[in-house]
Amino acid sequence: MSAARAIGLLLGVAADGVIGDPKRGRPVAVFARAARQLGGRLTGDRKLAGALYAGSLAGVAVLCGVVTERAGRRSPVLQAAGTAATTWAVLGGAGLALDGTALARDLEEGELEAARETLSHLDPRTTEDLDVIALSRASVETVAENTANAVVGPLVWGAVAGVPGLLGSRAITVLRKLFGPRPGQVGWFAVRLDDVVNLLPTRVAAVLTVAGAPVVGGSAGEAWRAWRRDTTAHPSPNAGRVEAAFAGALEIRLGGRTVYPHGVEELPVLGVGRNPDAGHVTRAVELSRVVGWLAGASSVVLAGLLGLRKR
Repeated sequence: MSAARAIGLLLGVAADGVIGDPKRGRPVAVFARAARQLGGRLTGDRKLAGALYAGSLAGVAVLCGVVTERAGRRSPVLQAAGTAATTWAVLGGAGLALDGTALARDLEEGELEAARETLSHLDPRTTEDLDVIALSRASVETVAENTANAVVGPLVWGAVAGVPGLLGSRAITVLRKLFGPRPGQVGWFAVRLDDVVNLLPTRVAAVLTVAGAPVVGGSAGEAWRAWRRDTTAHPSPNAGRVEAAFAGALEIRLGGRTVYPHGVEELPVLGVGRNPDAGHVTRAVELSRVVGWLAGASSVVLAGLLGLRKR
């Protein structure tokens, strides 16, 4: 099983890079739409309903993973194929690169309305009044955060728990995004699940960002210092870790005053460099790709090592 899982992860990462997202019926988007529709029907004790809602959807995702693995347990080929197909379905690396590249291009060409529109689909913050610097900052932060949540997270849990880990971790991340930074009573359980599930992946992503920084002409030392120094004051146990590492790697400043529909949040400033511009968004996309490749390779090695320990 270990060899099949490792091969499946490798093939899935390759498929995400070569095939990318399907133009229609993207699995993660289908799940998000279904979860949004179900969430709109919640009644009664909203805190309890929210816990049942998030727990049930995450549980169904894990159960689908268990069924998939059981279906292929007697055939290494089927096991590898199921893992590969699931990895491709949940990874967001290719889609993130496309969106990040579009943001960088629009910012470079001064198409700020187009950039605001793209960003609004990726991040819950208010975009209407953002200028070029603020849009560039938000774009780099979004690329960094989604690198951890949509690429590194699924690969880490895929290596540890196979298809159930791939589906469960991605489902929980999607549920968290549905509720934004202020989840309220309905989203509290989804937020807590996401905090726990991403404790390890966000830190792995930060480590890989430090390692990959020199590949894009960035500073590994500044990435390490920003990560260790600037996230201690962040109110979230996970948010800001990878963003700080990206800020240090690209030698720019991120964080600070952020406007959401519910109000303004004064977040810690991450990094000590200059304000970002469109060129930094392009480099952030390149760094995201490097982190994704490193995460893919690491997940294959981890899956193999965990399989050897079970023998």
